Amino acid sequence: MICFMNIIYSKAYKQFLKRLYLARELSGLTQERVAQQLQKPQSFVAKCELGDRKVNVIDLFKFSKIYNVSIDFFYEGVEIN
Repeated sequence: MICFMNIIYSKAYKQFLKRLYLARELSGLTQERVAQQLQKPQSFVAKCELGDRKVNVIDLFKFSKIYNVSIDFFYEGVEIN
């Protein structure tokens, strides 16, 4: 499923979104579990991963703590033009 909002994002942001999803998958956590730790609804995590909601720096820091990865993980291989 392609989200209309995701179409307007840059290639670099789309690469970031893939890394965000990958971090959760590698951590073995479900969206529901992450949402519980963030004290947010599961849809918050889903929207972040799909690009329906932009990830701000505070949320990124929280994701990195939950997934036990550095902030750099999310930008590894992301090409900024």
